[in-house]
Amino acid sequence: MKTISKFVLFVIFVSLAVTPAFASEWENFDVINRLLSIQTPGAPVVFDNFVIFTADSALRRVGVAFAHEHFGRTHWFRPLFIPQDIRNPVLLPGEREPSPYMDSGIQFYVFRIPDHMLELEYRLVINGLWTTDPSNPSTRRDPASGLTMSILNIPPRTVWPNPLHGLPEGLRFQFRAPPGEIVTVAGCFNGWDPFMFELREGPAGLYSTIIQLPPGTYQYVFFHRGRRFTDPYNPRRIYALDGSAASVIIVP
Repeated sequence: MKTISKFVLFVIFVSLAVTPAFASEWENFDVINRLLSIQTPGAPVVFDNFVIFTADSALRRVGVAFAHEHFGRTHWFRPLFIPQDIRNPVLLPGEREPSPYMDSGIQFYVFRIPDHMLELEYRLVINGLWTTDPSNPSTRRDPASGLTMSILNIPPRTVWPNPLHGLPEGLRFQFRAPPGEIVTVAGCFNGWDPFMFELREGPAGLYSTIIQLPPGTYQYVFFHRGRRFTDPYNPRRIYALDGSAASVIIVP
């Protein structure tokens, strides 16, 4: 319950400062929960398809720019505020009620890793001065520009093909789980009924089903052992303020 309350408060606080397009990229439970687990600012953290950059919140302003964007855009860090437990504070006359948020000591930026990228070249701007990342010892000097850049190696990732398009017989929904389980799929196409469409297993641990859908945009999730899961083969998702997520498909 404590983690969920942190997540909801964080989303409400930060969503006011970001555009919907940016928020939909990374504002999901897993990424925010990983961000909240960072206790002190330090080296960039590669998590899922994202890099989490952090810096000390005492710094006046911190930004990051990337070589693959030709350093043409600066992405500014945002302060991370977390809820604090305030229970019936005793206030003296003239005192204000304390804020429910406190400075975590961290400011951050979350970067979505482009598909197939195995190395990230970047520079930081800290309080108006361009520099390499002081928390990342890996650097390289560019002979053309003379700039020294910080280097972050990106572990190889599986770029999942989207199996939901180009199937004349319908859309194939796939999910991996231990053999002998029950997996279902539900979405706006069946009133979110978690029992209507059960996936069949074959081969062991790979469950799938094919559903005929007319052209349109659909949201869906899988159900396994009583829990909701988004589609690991489909990176397109939508997120609600309560932290719940659903996969999205477009049938042309």
